[in-house]
Amino acid sequence: MTYEIAIVVTNDFNAMGTTAFIDPLRAANYLDNETLYHWDLFSSDGGLLRASNGMMIDTRPIPDIDEKCLDLAVISSSWTPEQHYDDATLIKSIKRWGRRGIPLCAIDTGAFILAHAGQLKNHSATTHYEHLDSLMEVNPQVTASDNLFVMDGNILSTSGGTASIDLALHIIGAQHGYALTNAAARYIFHQRIRTTDERQNHPAHEPLGNTPSQGIRDAILLMEENLETPLSVPDIAARVGISQRHLTRLFQRYTRQSAVQYYRDMRLDRGRAFVTQTEMSVIEIAMACGFSSVEHFSRAYRRRFRISPREDRVAGRVPFQFRALPLQSSR
Repeated sequence: MTYEIAIVVTNDFNAMGTTAFIDPLRAANYLDNETLYHWDLFSSDGGLLRASNGMMIDTRPIPDIDEKCLDLAVISSSWTPEQHYDDATLIKSIKRWGRRGIPLCAIDTGAFILAHAGQLKNHSATTHYEHLDSLMEVNPQVTASDNLFVMDGNILSTSGGTASIDLALHIIGAQHGYALTNAAARYIFHQRIRTTDERQNHPAHEPLGNTPSQGIRDAILLMEENLETPLSVPDIAARVGISQRHLTRLFQRYTRQSAVQYYRDMRLDRGRAFVTQTEMSVIEIAMACGFSSVEHFSRAYRRRFRISPREDRVAGRVPFQFRALPLQSSR
């Protein structure tokens, strides 16, 4: 029996995360010589839609979905998910699917849209790590997870990118067993099927293979856990059990920055996520990122990003490749 999937995409959706979810299903169909999975791409109004990488795809309108046969509804979004909160067709459809017990899946920031539609209350879900803090801040009823993907009852979610492959492979495995899952993974050259408890940014994982020492990894973890009330560098060094001088050398070696600069930039990166992804006031963001005043936060923000927080609230909501970075005007 064919498993029917409706993949609903929003403008500037995550193309890689979406196609990565589809391809294991395609491979399973091919390898089994049966249409185990059938999917179509939809949007609220149908027609051509642009992905966040600029590619265009053709979609069908949501009202074309045959809900009587629907087994899984996938919401794929990327930039500015809040722009779709007023999309009555999308939000009403999600609520209706939820009431009918149809499993729901979020890709990338699709979790924000599911949360806005009231489908994530008392559920665990994930999104891309860049948006995790914002998901937790604006949706306290959601248990935000930094795992690659989450399967929580009828709610599935993936952080996007290649994590969507792993989620799709787990769906195949649950329905058709290990042999087909393994064959589909091999067919698309996915060398290891990751589990539901693997984090998006594993502390030991460095894509280029240059793994930092345990001391700096422990220090960075402490920084990540103390963004709102920053620790002093001597305190961090003492907690990880190395001298401040050695910690300074480690940061210069691996990051080409001092520990103070790295910590400040980490807090500013969190601030930028709040600026561009939430409606929090600048003073609330400054406090949430460990800055003593709006003025201090705004000066540091402009030095790092060459744009003020208030300007970035508008410019930062445009997909990066379509932005004009203020390389000249802000100097």
